[in-house]
Amino acid sequence: MTTVLPSQKEAPAGTYTFASRPRAVHSRSKYRESTAEQNDGPASYGNIMYDRRVIRGNTYALHTLPTAAQLDPAELQRQPESRRRAAARKRPKDQQRVATPEPVEGRKHTDVQTDLYLEELSDRIEESNAGCQTDAFLDRPATPLFIPAKTGKDVATQIEDGELFDFDLEVRPLLEVLVGKTMEQALLEVMEEEELASLQAQQRAFEAQRDAELVEVQRLEERERRRHEEKERRIREQREVLQKEKELAEKVAARAFAQQHLTELLPSVYTVLQQHGFFYDPTQRDVETGFLPWLMEEVSSTLERRCAARTVLDMLIKDVTTQRVEAFHQGAYLSPDSK
Repeated sequence: MTTVLPSQKEAPAGTYTFASRPRAVHSRSKYRESTAEQNDGPASYGNIMYDRRVIRGNTYALHTLPTAAQLDPAELQRQPESRRRAAARKRPKDQQRVATPEPVEGRKHTDVQTDLYLEELSDRIEESNAGCQTDAFLDRPATPLFIPAKTGKDVATQIEDGELFDFDLEVRPLLEVLVGKTMEQALLEVMEEEELASLQAQQRAFEAQRDAELVEVQRLEERERRRHEEKERRIREQREVLQKEKELAEKVAARAFAQQHLTELLPSVYTVLQQHGFFYDPTQRDVETGFLPWLMEEVSSTLERRCAARTVLDMLIKDVTTQRVEAFHQGAYLSPDSK
């Protein structure tokens, strides 16, 4: 949409119109210039919320300047313009201080005196009563309203109705632009809603397809798992069969080898065992181990008894012989022939 601004040449006679030529907007710097440049150069306008001279927040704990540092308004009026500018530049610098961070939850800041001479602080103000008799005073007149000194010159321009612009004529392009922008924005929002709806439908279709594919993948994985388990089971069974066949073959071979070896080993083993006395006749072993030792013991006991009887008989014969010899000798001595 193109807006045509009326020029002075196209304006009818007798009507004052004004149209400024289009010009580029000056780019503002990101940072604020120094105070000296602001005072010396042209005035720059900005948001007062970012001005250091505007006090925000709690003013009870505001750091106030001492009485010596505060300037009297009357004295300010008497100072020249340059001194007022210097004082205005100096005052924000004095007030600019490093702000204390906010206290953590559950705590609060406490004001601490940092002056050279400390002053005792108390909630109760010291007071005392005093009285005196004075003359009656007249009522003090009302303080006149302070009106700052006027600087500069007042300039005024009288403008009659209809001299600047025609409201109906000038508003029509603006209204057309607003309506066009509104319609364009509405169409964009409708197209965006339709696009979002189509995207959601595509997303739902994609999610349904993905769920179906996941189910199919799970089914294939389960089938593959069953096949793998069946394969492993059959391989394990086949290995067990082969192991059993191998053990059976080893047993048969060991039995054949043992039989062949024993056919040659048995005669020699039996011969050696028989020579060492491992094979014997039970009757002969019984006679040798049972009867012969008993017989020998009986013979020995009988011989011992006979030997003892003979010894006793010999001793008896000896005693009788000895007694007879002694008796014989005694009888020979007592015979008559000897007398």
